Amino acid sequence: MISEQTKARFDREVAKYPADQKQSAVMACLTIVQQEQGFVSAQSEQLVADYLGMAPIAVHEVTTFYNMYNQQAVGKYKLNVCTNLPCQLRDGAKALKHLEHKLGIAMGETTADGLFTLQQSECLGACADSPVMLVNDVTMCSFMSNEKLDQLIDGLKSAEAK
Repeated sequence: MISEQTKARFDREVAKYPADQKQSAVMACLTIVQQEQGFVSAQSEQLVADYLGMAPIAVHEVTTFYNMYNQQAVGKYKLNVCTNLPCQLRDGAKALKHLEHKLGIAMGETTADGLFTLQQSECLGACADSPVMLVNDVTMCSFMSNEKLDQLIDGLKSAEAK
């Protein structure tokens, strides 16, 4: 069930497109769902599909294509480490392994305290700054040596302790 508040937000996004192209608002609607629920469930995909008059599989394809849509609950800090070839050549895989060791989780998992989810991602468009990572789909971190990774994690943990 879509709340009236959510429906109003969907309506504002759909209004940006010609009436016969309301499916163009799919990404915006998925973002709204994720903002409200923390992730996009299969049920939410169905609601968006119904609202926009799309096949549910078409909505699912969008959800699964982009790293920014979480298909399950994630930690407070979602860490996406680029593992595409340019970053691999400049220690992207080592950065991911370092974080796995430091956090005590494998790629794709969330720490027991719910603070960190570790993911890999394809190109983040900052190859010259590799290895790079994206925090919470917003903050790009460049030249992530083991020392800088430790500082980031320790800083986020200490901020939570306050």
